[in-house]
Amino acid sequence: MPSFKIDTSTALVFVATEPAPKVVNKQTGERAVDRETGAGLSTVGLLISDEGEGNLYQVTVPETGYPEGLAPGTPVKVIGLKARDWENEFNGQKRHGISFRAVAITPLGA
Repeated sequence: MPSFKIDTSTALVFVATEPAPKVVNKQTGERAVDRETGAGLSTVGLLISDEGEGNLYQVTVPETGYPEGLAPGTPVKVIGLKARDWENEFNGQKRHGISFRAVAITPLGA
């Protein structure tokens, strides 16, 4: 499925939840990894405010794409943010949504 670039150049972006490992299998605890680099993936909650509207997004980012100590409330810049729609079937029920992925998240002024 295609992905779409998201322009955050005019938005205010803050960390809402600190990075947490993205898990593929909750039973085994297997961590998701980037297929190209092999880097572990994490999920970061970001509050993105633009044109008078604010939304919370869960964004997947490689662990090499953010600094240690990235804490809630930190203003950040998001590099290479893309959205991709997804659909799957589990136990006979169809599910769908939009996933967000970034190359990196850096604190402003860094």
